[in-house]
Amino acid sequence: MILLFTATFTILALSSLDQVESSAYDKIVTHSRIRAKNQGPNVCALQQVMGTKKKYFSTCRNWYNKSICGKKAMVLYECCPGYMKLEGKQGCPAVAPIDTVFGTLDLVKAKITQQYSDQSKLREELEGAGSYTMFAPSDDAWEELDPVTSLVSSGNTELYNALHYHMVNKRLLTKDLKNDMTIESMYNKQGLYINHYSNGVVTVNCARIIHGNQVATNGVVHVIDRVISVVSQTIKDVIESNDDLTSLNTAALSSGLLGQLAEPGHYTLFAPTNEAFENLDSDVLERLMSDTTVLQALLKYHLLNSVQCSEAIMAGSVYGTLEGSNIEIGCDGESLTVNGIKMVLKKDIVTSNGVIHLINQVLMPDSAKQVMELIGKSQSIFSDMVSELGLSAAMQSETEYTILAPLNGAFSDETMSMDQRLLKIILENHIVKRKVSLSDLYSGQLLETLGGKLLRVFIYRTAVCIENACMVRGSREGSNGVLHLMRSLIQPPETTIYELLLKDGRFKIFLALMESAGLTDLLKQEGSYTLFAPIDAAFGTLTEEDITLLKSDINALRAILLYHFSNGVFINGGLEGGVTNLLKTIQGNNLQVLSVNLPVGREDILILLRRLIKYMQLKVHPVHHRTNTHTITRVIKGEPSITKVTRVIEEDPSITKVTRVIEEDPSITKVTRVIEDPNVKITRVTNGDPSITIIKGVRHSAGSSLFYKLPIL
Repeated sequence: MILLFTATFTILALSSLDQVESSAYDKIVTHSRIRAKNQGPNVCALQQVMGTKKKYFSTCRNWYNKSICGKKAMVLYECCPGYMKLEGKQGCPAVAPIDTVFGTLDLVKAKITQQYSDQSKLREELEGAGSYTMFAPSDDAWEELDPVTSLVSSGNTELYNALHYHMVNKRLLTKDLKNDMTIESMYNKQGLYINHYSNGVVTVNCARIIHGNQVATNGVVHVIDRVISVVSQTIKDVIESNDDLTSLNTAALSSGLLGQLAEPGHYTLFAPTNEAFENLDSDVLERLMSDTTVLQALLKYHLLNSVQCSEAIMAGSVYGTLEGSNIEIGCDGESLTVNGIKMVLKKDIVTSNGVIHLINQVLMPDSAKQVMELIGKSQSIFSDMVSELGLSAAMQSETEYTILAPLNGAFSDETMSMDQRLLKIILENHIVKRKVSLSDLYSGQLLETLGGKLLRVFIYRTAVCIENACMVRGSREGSNGVLHLMRSLIQPPETTIYELLLKDGRFKIFLALMESAGLTDLLKQEGSYTLFAPIDAAFGTLTEEDITLLKSDINALRAILLYHFSNGVFINGGLEGGVTNLLKTIQGNNLQVLSVNLPVGREDILILLRRLIKYMQLKVHPVHHRTNTHTITRVIKGEPSITKVTRVIEEDPSITKVTRVIEEDPSITKVTRVIEDPNVKITRVTNGDPSITIIKGVRHSAGSSLFYKLPIL
């Protein structure tokens, strides 16, 4: 019965807890309690930054990293808010005695606040009837306050007003303190600005609550880490009145943004000082100030549409700016960092519509930079060559263009030793005459370059390619154009597939078969094709008799040859690696292509590659020809133990059926050919080396891609 009652009571208690609204602060305290469960009841685990007095109920990230703001943190175990120790007992088994707000100040060790409350005649109010919230500065907060002496010595009235500004005429627990909330203080109804962050930090005018929810008989006490003062200015007011921000004031006025900074809102402004603007190159500053659109983008990059107090930053996090790009705000000890750089000179200038942090650098978004300024270290060779060859002059700030910048690895020794006139032509074809962002590109699009060439765009499922070169991640958009990063140098096509094959010299058999099938014009005409071209070595297992047999049936020959063509241009970089890419052939069926980027110079890697290539299947059904029906089936299948190649040809007066089955293995190759006829039977066995289908290279031609293949399909 006792067990039943205990279980029932526990369930009811847990159910009632579920119904109570909890905040991020409450959750982080609960996590701290769980981490300290081995220390006894009602104990919380905190982290204290080494070398400081700062203590935090930590997030999981900080807890497991054992650091806060990049500084080592040691673990402390303290009684959770509202509990106390008992002598001889483990943990904190006692509930703290409840007292008035004045008496509670002593309980939470806010003794100086209690002393000043008594001195300023506030004690009577704090012990009287009512319901109050007291944001009580800790003793350390009072000791760190510079003008505390003048505040105390100026008389009880000033001290009374200052303490009244820390009070609200209602009880507000942390769960009631919502993010971006403004509440009226008891001093002339002046506003208190609340922020409640997802990491559990709660701030009042950017002062962090370090001990919350200490309930009193007539209210609640929250201990904060600094003394707060009345907020009367907007961000605009601070910019206009601060002598260190005159350059920012001029820029904000010119951009038309200053008025917005006077309106109600919840902003964070990283405000560059006058010195920060002076550190910019004079020509850059002149260009910025002369373009309202660029200047506005620059200033919006310094603005967040949320209030980020320094005490809420415990690790690096990414935030969206009003400009549209992201910046990373982090911390390094006591310092704030922006995009990983220590640049904050002064933190937490609280205003009625946000907070200001003074910085010693001007943050420059891509949208305020010219395209050439976007080029990074990985494209430095291209940048240097563009300057050396005089192409920079063609890219003026008032002209829009797109740079297709190859990575440094794309420039071989052979390329670098070329005649400068030829090199200039190559580079000109990497500069497009207009601004084309990544989202503007589509398959079949033609882009005109400075060199007068028209480059074709190919869009694939996981890649964007321009002619033979595919992009890598990292496209950036500047004020007058776009930068795209290319994996290799772009080579505009200069000839047809036919001319490429003829000049190469390794495709004599394939070209002869194409001519016999009447398909040579396909290699010469305009269009967009991908050809998987078998070199002469791919026909090595076929005799002249076999070739003659192929040529004797034009429909079958055409079906086989057209199976090597795919409609559309498929660049090697556009094929998705590690999966089978299905390409529809001109013949009508799908071609299965497995793109594996593996080195094949090592035997063990070659064996692995053979295992990865599972199968390719071809089923061809040409049109009916007179009374004959033609069916050609070819299967290539990989097995780990034995390789057999069997070809069977069966004929009768009405039906021709050709079936070829190939199974591969890295050790043994057997070829068996059987020709059955009512009067003749011939069997031939050939032993040879194993083969594997490997794409040996890619050549680019007008309207097409050409892949060299070892075996014939």
